[in-house]
Amino acid sequence: MEYTHLGRSGLSVSRLCLGTMNFGPQTTESDSFAIMDSAQEYGINFFDTANVYGGELGRGTTETILGNWFEQGNGRREHTVLATKLYGDMTQWPNEGKLSALNIRRALDASLSRLKADYIDLYQFHHVDRDTPWDEIWQAMETAVAQGKILYAGSSNFAGWHIATAQAEARRRNFTGLVSEQSIYNLLTRDIELEVIPSALGNGLGIIPWSPLHGGLLGGVVRKERDGKRRLEGRAAETLETHREAIESYEDFAEELGHEPGDVGLAWLLHQPAVTAPIVGPRTMDQLDAAVRALDVTLDADALTRLDEIFPGRKTAPEDYAW
Repeated sequence: MEYTHLGRSGLSVSRLCLGTMNFGPQTTESDSFAIMDSAQEYGINFFDTANVYGGELGRGTTETILGNWFEQGNGRREHTVLATKLYGDMTQWPNEGKLSALNIRRALDASLSRLKADYIDLYQFHHVDRDTPWDEIWQAMETAVAQGKILYAGSSNFAGWHIATAQAEARRRNFTGLVSEQSIYNLLTRDIELEVIPSALGNGLGIIPWSPLHGGLLGGVVRKERDGKRRLEGRAAETLETHREAIESYEDFAEELGHEPGDVGLAWLLHQPAVTAPIVGPRTMDQLDAAVRALDVTLDADALTRLDEIFPGRKTAPEDYAW
């Protein structure tokens, strides 16, 4: 396993991050335990979750599964860089969501209880809160750091200017601020190249891409469809039809390289500026094994150029749309 620092911090994390959103609604607790054990055997030390994960089983279910796994001991918690998130409403009552000082305090304590943990390594804002001033947010986070309940703060789904503003307000308070940003980023969806990645690089944040294979569309879906192994519906089917020609070219190119499409898609992300670790969210052990293969894929300059030709990226703003 390869490791890197999370943004400008001194925290070392694996180049793959284990996403746990499927634990509970898609993957049983026992199978989730096996996947997490196997991830640590591979050397993956970076696990990501959120207080709202749990699907039809109820919000908080996924954190509870992680807590039950940590409770087994044998270094499971000690060997894990634990990341969770808050923002989404946990109930219909007021102050049970977003980033008020009250919700930060309540949500953090509730996550710690479910996770059976004394502290959270990376506490992330799941979305920007336009109604709460940064002075209030940072004061609450400073208190949590002083109490030893969290070590680092991160964001998710922020625009570039949100990151810049958050960091400016943190510096004004002599606080570390954000060390990471979790955004959708993959060969099909490259919008964060406009302003989020430049802002992250300028402010010392590591990018943690979610949906690195765009819901499986970059994982060999055309071949699986042709072989009768997968049938898409709804938005996924519409996206495939819109980008079918590019995805077919991508799968053909992956075959030329001698790799599976999904391995190439993950490897491409590992070659991008500011990217710390793509989030892989396996439902099964086979999917975890497949994700780890990407670490052995090296893409040379010609391969990266070809992928840019198949899936054109974005220039840094304003050059993307102005002179």
